[in-house]
Amino acid sequence: MAEIATIARPYAEALFKAAGVDRAALAGQVQALADVAGNAQLRQFADNPKVESDQVFQLITSVVNAPVSDAAKNLLHTVIDNGRLAALPEIATQFHALVNASSGVSDAVIYSAFPIEPALLADVIVSLEARFKRKLNASVVIEPELIGGIRVVVGDEVLDTSVKARLEQMRVALTA
Repeated sequence: MAEIATIARPYAEALFKAAGVDRAALAGQVQALADVAGNAQLRQFADNPKVESDQVFQLITSVVNAPVSDAAKNLLHTVIDNGRLAALPEIATQFHALVNASSGVSDAVIYSAFPIEPALLADVIVSLEARFKRKLNASVVIEPELIGGIRVVVGDEVLDTSVKARLEQMRVALTA
């Protein structure tokens, strides 16, 4: 896995430098390309020596539902021509991280036992932004085994206020 991250880093950094002000929009386009490139059947097709790089490019761009900018197309051409299509998902991940870092934003995943209403979610996000001292792009994942409460993951930081975590703390305290 470290090898793909090492391969992806120069592509992500070059794209970041070339992107200019449209970095956020470009991040979405690159992620859409990466989602398509992550398909095992597509990569098998791309690895076939009888298939031209233009055929792979046309297939990927035809499958992507959103319009693709020239910068994203140039990246896709470069990745295909250099035989690095398998690294495109990691390139997208690293590019997204660079865009977030430049704008002072972090991705947050909120795991909840139950769906969170939009008004309550907005309040939770405001509280979490104060707690983590940065702007957050939050997404919610339903995880019923939490029983209640939420678990928040921001980068490598975890805030776990779930009932499951509290029960585990009680179990450890009682068995110690």
